[in-house]
Amino acid sequence: MQNQPVAVDNPLPPSPNPPSSSTVKPTELRRDVSIWGSFTWGYADVGADVYVALGLVIGAAQGAAPLAFLVAGIVYILVGLAHTELAAAYPVSGGGQYYTLRGLGDFIGLITGAALLLDYTICISLFAVASAGYINFFFPVIQTYSTSIGPFKDVNLIWAAESLSLIGLLALLNIRGIRESSLFNELIGATDMILETIVVLFGFLFAWKPAMVVTQYNTAFPTTEKFFYAVSVAIISYVGLESISQAAQETRRPASIIPRTSIALIIVVLLFALSFPVLALGILPWDTIAKREGDPVAALAHEIPYIGFLAGHVAAILGATIVLISANTGVMGASRLTYSMGEFQLVSPWFNAVHKKYHTPVRSIIFFCGIAAIQAIFAFLSGKGAMDMLVNMYAFGATLAYLLVFVAFIALRNKDPHAPRPYKVPLNIRAFGMELPVLAIIGLIATGGMLGIVLWTHPLGRIAGPGWVIFWMIAYCLYRKKNKLPLLGNIKRDWEKDHIAILTSAEEFEYLEQYKMALEKKAVTRG
Repeated sequence: MQNQPVAVDNPLPPSPNPPSSSTVKPTELRRDVSIWGSFTWGYADVGADVYVALGLVIGAAQGAAPLAFLVAGIVYILVGLAHTELAAAYPVSGGGQYYTLRGLGDFIGLITGAALLLDYTICISLFAVASAGYINFFFPVIQTYSTSIGPFKDVNLIWAAESLSLIGLLALLNIRGIRESSLFNELIGATDMILETIVVLFGFLFAWKPAMVVTQYNTAFPTTEKFFYAVSVAIISYVGLESISQAAQETRRPASIIPRTSIALIIVVLLFALSFPVLALGILPWDTIAKREGDPVAALAHEIPYIGFLAGHVAAILGATIVLISANTGVMGASRLTYSMGEFQLVSPWFNAVHKKYHTPVRSIIFFCGIAAIQAIFAFLSGKGAMDMLVNMYAFGATLAYLLVFVAFIALRNKDPHAPRPYKVPLNIRAFGMELPVLAIIGLIATGGMLGIVLWTHPLGRIAGPGWVIFWMIAYCLYRKKNKLPLLGNIKRDWEKDHIAILTSAEEFEYLEQYKMALEKKAVTRG
């Protein structure tokens, strides 16, 4: 197999002959993403989530929405710290799927990849629906439109058609070869941060009533089941760290850049995610916000004195744009992930077939955009809770992937102690002959509890989510059996050789020398 630098649009071109042992190609992606580009790349994805989550979480948690965001935020901090260490130590595309593959083996890597693929397809459908919702801020009649189709009631056909059109547009653009521009993300991310900061500052200064927040907390506290449901939904406010992990292979000097950008992203997103529900409940009744699940941030911005006449419209335009970018991240993420899984022989290379003219993975794009379109159709057929239905499935994939990443995190600390870790999650102890990262163990327990909450409170998620994973497990077994590869065992790989290639590609020569010296010391000790 030839390793050639690829300056190609999204997504990657496939290798015609996936290797069975060494599977990391150090020059697949150009490393041209700077520290600011890395931060805004993540923020353009993560920052969009509050535009979607605010109305959904307040609709479920009512007056306790800030508390729901806080509980989810604590889990997010733990997940973020783990991803920061892993992405800096293993700066390759693949994210959580790569970490679990390397730490736990092929089969668990497949399960994690399947969970992330579920999230990417939901990302396409959910954010396409949300983008259309913000467009409809300018067309209120569409927001309230509904009709009946046979047994299906309250179907918003216009909103559905808009959403499907956006999914089709994303598929077409990605087939033609649209590059995810770091410069464009920097512009959108910076503009969004400025707008959100203005809304928060003006809102708290001129419109916020703290007594209203207290009153709604005391008089509109949800049931236990609804509260925990809201906590699981609030997870979507904090997704996007996978974007930095997926982009690690395109980041210049990732050892120094990724820890700084990830920690900064965690802090900024947490501040906004906690500020907006507190602000919203101090300006509007919770049920008013819940009714605007399609454009909650624009509706909130419209109510702020002095700037509302303009801020609402600007928030709607920016919301539609940044949310659509997140939907496109889903298309790109699914393509990159299936490429990575194909290289590691976890899925069939069928997905990596490229368009003859545009050299993009047309099958992968059409397949996952098609799944997203089907998800959107079923969501709208469910009635007025279209976005709520999509979130049902999203929460399962996110919590399952986070859970397995924490297990892999602990495993890699002990199986691969020689890999340089530019950032290391604090609070570690040694016991039973192992290194035990305390925060990772807490994160493992927390995400395990969150997964239990999802299975308890999400009727659709506990059926469709596991069903999706089982589908990919069956496909995995059929593919591996056909190619006479181990079903539950692992393909032999030289991870040490691959890691040397990774550090060489990243130009992290200081850490490369540290790694080589550690391997030599290990060899002497064993000898």
